[in-house]
Amino acid sequence: MAGRFEKVMDRLVFRRALARWARLAEEAPGMGLEPLRGLRSRARQMRRELDRVIHQAEYRLALPVIGSNAIRKPTGTDWAWRPDIWKGQIPVPGMSSVAARAQVCEGATIFHDCVRSELTVRQIRNTREADIAPFGLRMDVFRFDGSFLSLVLDLPPDASDGLRLRHLLRVDAIVEMEKPLEIFARLNIKHGPNVEQVVRELPLNEEEVMVEFDLAYTKVNEKRIEKLWIDLIFEGPEMNQIILRDVTVSRRPRAEL
Repeated sequence: MAGRFEKVMDRLVFRRALARWARLAEEAPGMGLEPLRGLRSRARQMRRELDRVIHQAEYRLALPVIGSNAIRKPTGTDWAWRPDIWKGQIPVPGMSSVAARAQVCEGATIFHDCVRSELTVRQIRNTREADIAPFGLRMDVFRFDGSFLSLVLDLPPDASDGLRLRHLLRVDAIVEMEKPLEIFARLNIKHGPNVEQVVRELPLNEEEVMVEFDLAYTKVNEKRIEKLWIDLIFEGPEMNQIILRDVTVSRRPRAEL
């Protein structure tokens, strides 16, 4: 009952305040300079707080909804995952002059071998109708004097639970760039003391940007799989802006012949 009463009172106060400011706006053209100066000061204070509310509301209510983990999954998928960069707001949304081994967030690290870093990284909000992931990752690369640039994504422990050689691992991405470049995805599987690596090039000219890794063609000891991670390797990134709107990883068992 008390909650309902407070809501009614809030509506009444809001209506009276709105009517009062509407009246003051009508009176402002004929108001004296001194009272107008005081009115402007109060209006600016109110606008500052209103802008804060509007900013947060537009940020959180924009589609796709923050925290959404909707993922396009191929038929038969038994595991799917989207890294935190594309799923929720990260603690440090942007970095400039990115160091050679800089952690963007938990489980995501930038690697390069530049002597002088002219690389900036920033998490951005996705708002396009075509986007599923709430966030994207933008990399601005200026002069690049290194030989490699990669983003390393550590897969969570449950990625290896029940993983067998009959599985296909799939990486899907939505990529934008200022000028063409090559992006490779390298799957790394640690099994015992060994690490199996498989490299595929992302088909950026195709409508569906995805690669699949068939574990049947690897020498992985499925009984000793400990950890998986994926390197996204960017070839010739100098003077380019690269936006990864989304990256997801999924797996499914291969159809039996």
